[in-house]
Amino acid sequence: MPRQPELFRQELDVRPPPDASGPRLWVRRLVIWKEPGGEIIRDIALRPGLNIVWTPDDRGIGHGGGKTLFCRLLRYCLGEDRYAPEDQRSRIGEVFPSGLVGAEVMLDGACWAVIRPLGSRRRHLAVPDGNLDELAAGEAASTGIEPFLDAVEQAILTTELANLVPGHRQERRIWPIALAWLARDQECRFDHVLDWRSTASDSDSPARGLNQTEKLDALRAFLRAITPEEQAKRLEIARLDEEKRGIEQEIGHRRWEIRRIKTRLLAELEIPEDALTDGTMAIDVLRRAAQARLAKAAGLPADESTSEIDAARQEYEAARTETVALDRRIGILEADIPNIERIIAKINGEYPGLSYALQEAQSFPCPICEVPVDRVLATQCKLSHKLPDVEDCRQRLAKNRHELAEETERLASTKNERTQAKRQLPIARQREERLRARLSKLEAARNARESAWYSAKRLADDVERLADLMNQQQTAESALHERVATIEQGRGRIGAFLDQQARVFAHLSQKFDPIIRRLVGQDATGTVTLTGNGLNLTVQMGGNRSTSAIDSLKVIAFDLAALCLSIEGATRVPAFLVHDSPREADLGLPLYDQVFYLAHWLEGIGGRPLFQYVVTTTTRPPPDLAKHPWLRVTLRGAPAAERLLKSDL
Repeated sequence: MPRQPELFRQELDVRPPPDASGPRLWVRRLVIWKEPGGEIIRDIALRPGLNIVWTPDDRGIGHGGGKTLFCRLLRYCLGEDRYAPEDQRSRIGEVFPSGLVGAEVMLDGACWAVIRPLGSRRRHLAVPDGNLDELAAGEAASTGIEPFLDAVEQAILTTELANLVPGHRQERRIWPIALAWLARDQECRFDHVLDWRSTASDSDSPARGLNQTEKLDALRAFLRAITPEEQAKRLEIARLDEEKRGIEQEIGHRRWEIRRIKTRLLAELEIPEDALTDGTMAIDVLRRAAQARLAKAAGLPADESTSEIDAARQEYEAARTETVALDRRIGILEADIPNIERIIAKINGEYPGLSYALQEAQSFPCPICEVPVDRVLATQCKLSHKLPDVEDCRQRLAKNRHELAEETERLASTKNERTQAKRQLPIARQREERLRARLSKLEAARNARESAWYSAKRLADDVERLADLMNQQQTAESALHERVATIEQGRGRIGAFLDQQARVFAHLSQKFDPIIRRLVGQDATGTVTLTGNGLNLTVQMGGNRSTSAIDSLKVIAFDLAALCLSIEGATRVPAFLVHDSPREADLGLPLYDQVFYLAHWLEGIGGRPLFQYVVTTTTRPPPDLAKHPWLRVTLRGAPAAERLLKSDL
């Protein structure tokens, strides 16, 4: 093992710029406060070069010490929106409602003091040349994290890079996308070189909104392996491809519509399908048949004129009015008869009283002895001062008889009128029904003529609609062929761009290959190639190796190779890297140890560390590196006081 660094030094050539004096971006200190100006829970000093955060797997409870939370808090201070999934943030916020996390971030020699809340507070600070402890204890107005992001993007990430990175949002922020690659989620398990953020981390990183192609383009932009011309061509091809899909969808829908209209026209025009040819000849056949049908419909004889239909409708309406009037009159008469009968009964009931009154008036009783006396004697008697009015009684009786005669006659007349109306009603109804049938027949004949004409007209219109659809289909197919040819031509141009960028990936492979041989063995080789299908990492060792451990090792080696390029200033990202528990269970310990030795060896490039590599591990680091200055903090899952937040959440 002592000779391997010498062999590696001979094989790996990392040449930093002559004026390089240290990493352009690195974190000098990470501090966690229970509350502003209060107890400091953690104050972790970091350094350029290798920084190890170790959680010993004592008694099988190495997990849960907080190493992943440490990485997320580091990312949080570097500008990521969230530091943990929602349920974990909620628990931390309950225990530390006023908690803060802060970092001293060195950017091109200037120290930025960044402070962000852990709980319900909403004060975010990013101050250049600021005192971290004073800012945490004070009540300075919130600046937001934007000043720091602006400084990073102006100093390291340029406007040119912003134009090359696809899918970025938040006012053209690209540092969060770069940070997603430089500090991968532990949940991604180093499964793929383009797996940066997992949905389980709830980081709200803009990298989560990128598809694999967009992430590859972003990675190439960070590696200086894409040009504005290629990016413009890619965008053009993407636009043309989207147009092509839209045209194909339209062609499919239109093809279905053409088939549907054509099938119906053949059936209704009674044309056998084998009588049609493709193209305009079929339209000519259908058009002639439809025009012949229309001409026939237009020449149908008019059995009945419109005036006759109007006269028939008037006769029918008159008959219907008569029927309704008779029916209504019968109802009125039948309602009147019981009323007349009641009046007659009432008149007959009054007759006995009136007759008796007349009789009594003619022979009234003596007012003294109550013995009937003759009226002549009574008038001479002078015993009664008031005699009954015989004439009045006679008149009332006569009136009663007269009213009885009138009502009796009216009853007889009403019954007779009802009888006559009931006799007339069936005749009126028969006439109404006869006239209605005649009108319906006339209207049906007229509607049949109109329906035949409209049906023929619709067939002719459908033929023209079919012709228009077929013309549109022909135009769309021509446009589709044009798009396909342009896309193929553009992809050929992209292939030429890829060939031009082969130098960048050859340079990357010059770093990737010796790293693979250092980690796996001298008989192994590693290559990084860019093809039309994406970025390929291969490890050859008696054949192409692809296991979960080798796949993880490829990703680790790729990140470290890119870190070497960043040390040389050959990328557009800082020489900064965070790996959270990079060891897979079946990755051998000797191979895993070489990752630490590689980082230790890189510290000697240029006479001082020109990068910062933060790695967390549950597996024990190599004994000669598991100490100061490389081991920065040791965390444990139990007891709670040895966890990152020194608390049982």
